[in-house]
Amino acid sequence: MRSSSSVSLAGGRGSGSVRLSSSPACPVTAPVDAALEYLMVKKDFQAALDTCEKGLESLATCAEQEDSSFKYVELKAALTIVGIQALAELNQWCGVLQWVLQQYGETEKIPAKIIQMCILLYVKVDERAVMKDAVCDWLHCSGNMSQSGFSSVAELYFLHILVPMGHTAEALEMLETDVGRVAFTEEQRQAARSLVDIQNEKNATSSTTNLESVAVTTTTCASKQDKLTQRLTSIMRLLYRGLSVASVRIRSISLRRIFLALMLLYLLLIRVDPGKRSAGHFYAMHPQ
Repeated sequence: MRSSSSVSLAGGRGSGSVRLSSSPACPVTAPVDAALEYLMVKKDFQAALDTCEKGLESLATCAEQEDSSFKYVELKAALTIVGIQALAELNQWCGVLQWVLQQYGETEKIPAKIIQMCILLYVKVDERAVMKDAVCDWLHCSGNMSQSGFSSVAELYFLHILVPMGHTAEALEMLETDVGRVAFTEEQRQAARSLVDIQNEKNATSSTTNLESVAVTTTTCASKQDKLTQRLTSIMRLLYRGLSVASVRIRSISLRRIFLALMLLYLLLIRVDPGKRSAGHFYAMHPQ
């Protein structure tokens, strides 16, 4: 994934390079140029990331030098920005915020332009929740309110995180705090309130539509279930009647068979037994 954000620093050699002023005591410009060459010319994004990390490690040794504060901040930001782009190109966007925190230690110390890049990146991949708490902490740090990019961070937070995520109450509350008063003019705050009202109306309409859809679906399912129940009841009645008739027929057939068997047994053993008739006649003719 390619980041749409661009880095605009002091012009240098070629269209894809960045040249920053530096003193011999802090030779970190070379890693910045090398990282940019890997990123933009050679398209070797892993090498670009590795170069940025090595440059950041070397830069840490220059932090204590006298009069190097401004150069240190700018060089560190440049290496971090290239590193973010390299991570994005490597499709490792999920680890960008953590990687940035490793470089700066605390969210509040991250420069405004890097916070902006992180917001845009996570919005691009639809993972706004990752940045919500971090940006909120950054905005409420009083030391960041003097940064030139503070208003841009607040605007991105309002438009691309709070409102799309449905945190409209928090968005309105933000406008009334020091963050909102510092970041926006009164006209901008009024426009922001109107935007929240529109979003709330859309949410209410969507909620009503969903409820109606659920009600229609429930009614349809209930109607189908009633019809199915009626069909099953009819089938069970037919089966019961069939079984009842069958059981009556079975019982009548069994009784007839038993009756016929008894009649046959009677006829065979009693009525038509020639031996028994002869013996009876013999005893009658020849009494002892």
